[in-house]
Amino acid sequence: MSPKAHARIVAPGAVLAGGAALVVLGARELVRHQAAAARRMIGKPLGEDAHQADKLYRSAYGDPIELLLLGDSIAAGLGADKPKRTLGAQLAKRLADRTSRSVRLHTAAVVGSETSMLRTQLAGLADGYRAEVAVIIVGGNDVTHRVRVSTSCTRLAEAVTALHEEGTHVVVGTCPDLSALAAVPQPLRTIVGVASRQLAVAQRETVTRIGARAVSLGEVVGPFFVAEPDKMFAIDRFHPSSAGYRRTAKELLPSVLAALGDDSELPFGHHAPARQDLMT
Repeated sequence: MSPKAHARIVAPGAVLAGGAALVVLGARELVRHQAAAARRMIGKPLGEDAHQADKLYRSAYGDPIELLLLGDSIAAGLGADKPKRTLGAQLAKRLADRTSRSVRLHTAAVVGSETSMLRTQLAGLADGYRAEVAVIIVGGNDVTHRVRVSTSCTRLAEAVTALHEEGTHVVVGTCPDLSALAAVPQPLRTIVGVASRQLAVAQRETVTRIGARAVSLGEVVGPFFVAEPDKMFAIDRFHPSSAGYRRTAKELLPSVLAALGDDSELPFGHHAPARQDLMT
């Protein structure tokens, strides 16, 4: 084949390859701009601090359960319109009503936290404090900040292990399915949706393997957010509303009760420890 003929054959392929590369670069740039815009928007109408809801709930019941919440803005309750409607408050009241024991809530979760920050949240607990049960919800910020799944799960396992060593039962609400965030434009919503589901599966496998319980929030809560976004999301369209937290508290409760010894059958989306003998 002559050099000219070869050039005629190769040139179109080179053009196509170059065009594909430009498309990929363009798509990456679009996603980068969308991610930056989303980070600027998330939570801004709500401020940086969630309502403070820590107190003793249903005090007349006595024999208090120490309930600890760790993690990010969802665990902190950002988006609720009143302290009594945060995730922690609604979970504490439901737990008290089901156990006929009062519940003392302590929220160590911090808005904006990644999984790596669980260590700091634990270190900030008062000397001698020990929760009977801890609920951890974290992962969304790991996805948006592109933290490796392996790194995220290692940090989560460290926190769960530290709690177990203190005699605390642990329930992890896995990373929500971020594809439910209609306010996030495409293609970014699809990308973060896939990443969040991958992280959720890895979180579930990690914590159940070391003796904790997991609740797949994307499965048990996500469909409600998709079906009723105006009701379930707060005004920023990213965080749960009071109604969203009410639903989340309701769906977390069976695993929290199970961690405390309730042997009722768990509903879909709740995962028991792979090995019960690993429980503290």
